[in-house]
Amino acid sequence: MKKIFYYFFGISLVLLTSGCVTSKVYDDLKSQYEVLKAENSSLRSQLDAQGTGGEKYTVENLRKEIEKLTSEKTQLAMDLAAVQNNYDRLKTSYDALEENSSGALTENLARNRKLLEQLEEKERALAEEEARLATLQRQLTDRSQRVEELEGIIASKDAKMRALKDAISAALTNFEGNGLTVEQRDGKVYVSMENKLLFESGSWAVNSRGREAVIQLGSVLAQNPEIAVLIEGHTDDVPYGGNGNIKDNWDLSTKRATAIVNILTENNNIPKDNLTAAGRGEYAPVASNNTAEGKAKNRRIEVVLTPKLDEINRLLNEM
Repeated sequence: MKKIFYYFFGISLVLLTSGCVTSKVYDDLKSQYEVLKAENSSLRSQLDAQGTGGEKYTVENLRKEIEKLTSEKTQLAMDLAAVQNNYDRLKTSYDALEENSSGALTENLARNRKLLEQLEEKERALAEEEARLATLQRQLTDRSQRVEELEGIIASKDAKMRALKDAISAALTNFEGNGLTVEQRDGKVYVSMENKLLFESGSWAVNSRGREAVIQLGSVLAQNPEIAVLIEGHTDDVPYGGNGNIKDNWDLSTKRATAIVNILTENNNIPKDNLTAAGRGEYAPVASNNTAEGKAKNRRIEVVLTPKLDEINRLLNEM
């Protein structure tokens, strides 16, 4: 931040004392300083959010970030062109002053000294503009490389997630149409299993048919250790009326999600730290609870598969 301040102060001093650059140029440079200052603050906030366990990146968010970075890249290119034009004007002025000074040496020594002072000021301004031009060019090149790298990583992860979806669909083909669906959206793969495939009413014990489906799913997950697995339990809005250790629908959905995790952990090739169980109760329905069909859709286990974003986070931190 100090570098940005000293840089803007130096440019402002030179431009105001040269007498050859309009106040509009000064205002434009001041505006660019404010933009850079705001961007620096924004990036620091993003780093703070990542460092304190803020919301993880999703591929959709990253695509939006790429669009933002691409826009910034375009703005840098425009800044670069503006600086180049300013540089050309200064160079023309410099050449003109140099030519005038050559003729004035023989006519007026005092005028020649003044012209020489002006030439020195122009030379300093040119040197500063050349340095600024080089800095903008480096920033533009670096930003372009990072955007291209991010796009490549996201494209690769999208391809891997498509392959994962196809592999899961193939492994669970015997269960599709029996309350099981597999789909890809927002850069993630969602495996939804209605409770009729897994549990008896009011129970969190997985039946034999459901256990077979979960084991088949686990065989695919074991071959993809870089995938984070979130198992969510969901219910309809009918209050839990059973007995025992269950308090309510939220409690029941949590126990059902945990039961699925327990089956997956039987496969030693699935990293335990990839697995997370969560109960959502009746608070994330996918259909209306006003019909029996809608209630059946809401009573489900949803397995959310997400690519790990460590490499993307690293690139964003370097922006």
